[in-house]
Amino acid sequence: MSDALTYRAAGVDIDAGNALVERIKPLVKRTSRPEVMGGLGGFGGLFDLSGRYKEPVLVSGTDGVGTKLKLAQTLHRHDTIGIDLVGMCVNDVLVQGAEPLFFLDYFATGKLDVDTAAAVVGGIAAGCELAGCALIGGETAEMPDMYPPGEYDLAGFTVGAVEKSRMLTGAAIVAGDVVLGVASSGPHSNGYSLIRKILERAGNPFDLDLGGVKLVDALMAPTTIYVKPMLELLGASSSGIPRPELVEGTSPESRIPAIHGMAHITGGGLKENIIRVVPDGLGIALDASAIMLPPVFDWLMREGKVAREEMWRTFNCGVGFTVILPRDAVAGASALLAKHGLASSVIGEIVPAAGNERVQIG
Repeated sequence: MSDALTYRAAGVDIDAGNALVERIKPLVKRTSRPEVMGGLGGFGGLFDLSGRYKEPVLVSGTDGVGTKLKLAQTLHRHDTIGIDLVGMCVNDVLVQGAEPLFFLDYFATGKLDVDTAAAVVGGIAAGCELAGCALIGGETAEMPDMYPPGEYDLAGFTVGAVEKSRMLTGAAIVAGDVVLGVASSGPHSNGYSLIRKILERAGNPFDLDLGGVKLVDALMAPTTIYVKPMLELLGASSSGIPRPELVEGTSPESRIPAIHGMAHITGGGLKENIIRVVPDGLGIALDASAIMLPPVFDWLMREGKVAREEMWRTFNCGVGFTVILPRDAVAGASALLAKHGLASSVIGEIVPAAGNERVQIG
């Protein structure tokens, strides 16, 4: 019949979806872990926890990449935005000492472009490899009329686990502990609504040189995934998870004193994220002179005429992750992180809270 309708005619191409699944199967396979049960394509992803933990606590996290996604689509840079997606999720669960175990993604678009979707999922798989977690499933939704041509949306979800006795709750943090700031790769995936406004006002100077790096590359640098270095740091500390493979070659005399807390610097910046793990009655004194703005943040502040206070509460300002620990643990922790190519420095100290203002930056 001439008026007969099909799903394809309505805008949904099941064959394209199947082609995508076949394209990404080898990418997904590279992220597999021994605990993964079954393959891609089931109704649910299966992960066997038996034998790994005595008192496992599951830690879950979900996130997106904000309007950095708009920039990626404008620039047709689809291959690293998936790393951002994984990083935003796994770095969050890591804060409580959890090892990310598996990851699921959600990709939605008006009309599925297999090449674009495969590039995005390739980035997700690369992020999972960096985090050591398995990509065990996801959803690809083709929804005509929901998204303009060429646009898509992304979300991610991860589950990690930690021994109950090894959880980082922040309860061990005391006055006199220091805040060790660990370098970011750039803005990561926060503040991009402001970034895009600044870019628009400046005339989108993507090729502008910032000390040997183009502005576009500095802005699109994928989120640093801190999982493996931080798990090794925890494994080398007296608060760490007793996993032999994470502390291989670590002698008892080189163990680092206990890690008391961690924070992932995301929306809210340095001003609002570290304090989330600090117990009531304590505050943070951050040393502004110890936080040197990398060129991309310096350009954003100058070009956008952004007040320094606004920078502190919007961006990571070059510090993507923080570790709260005793001062005598700094040298050992910094050396371990440097082995992984991560620069770090003391940026503040835990102090008794002064009234309602718990974060001081001076």
